[in-house]
Amino acid sequence: MPHTEHVEKHFEAPDMIRDIVIGLADGLTVPFALAAGLSGTVSANELVVIAGLAEIAAGSIAMGLGGYLAARTDREHFFSELERERREIIELPHREREEVAEILREWGMPEENVESTVDAISKDPERWVNFMMKFELGLEEPEPKRARNSSLTIGLSYIAGGMIPLAPYIFIGNAQTALLISVVMTLIALFVFGLIKGKFTGTNKWKSAWQTTLVGGLAAGVAYMVAKWIA
Repeated sequence: MPHTEHVEKHFEAPDMIRDIVIGLADGLTVPFALAAGLSGTVSANELVVIAGLAEIAAGSIAMGLGGYLAARTDREHFFSELERERREIIELPHREREEVAEILREWGMPEENVESTVDAISKDPERWVNFMMKFELGLEEPEPKRARNSSLTIGLSYIAGGMIPLAPYIFIGNAQTALLISVVMTLIALFVFGLIKGKFTGTNKWKSAWQTTLVGGLAAGVAYMVAKWIA
């Protein structure tokens, strides 16, 4: 019987995908809702385009800055906890050894092997600290360039998403006609985006696609109705 080698495939850029999802999701929905809302009150496209471009610029900067600060905070938190663990293995070694033992017991290690394993781990301070960071706190060192990459990815994804609903208003003179085309283009984009998001996140891709489309469509619909009601 022929032997088939088992090859596991894991996606290796979850942070990047998360940033793209964040940027595209807001980029598709917020400018879409804004343009739809303005279409309920104006007949010319100039105001829609100007307001839409301003919103995309401001939104991409705000979202990118938010991603940058979040990544910086994660990195600062990691190194703060790392220093604390380094102090504790020196100042409170018995308590730290017991914490290692508790983790090993939770993994189902036989009691007769726990003490020797704790000794092996605690012989090397750096290995000991790394063990506590990963298995007690669930923390791993963030990528050094994570903050910069996150801000750029989120910001650019927001711009890419925002230009989809706004594009018809740039090339079509009548706001109502542009609105109809924008609705179709954006709903299709939201559906495709939901499919891709579901694939990478491991959820049901069809469910993800319909949920993403529904949320984006509802946001634009509410904005349009509010604008019409105010006008």
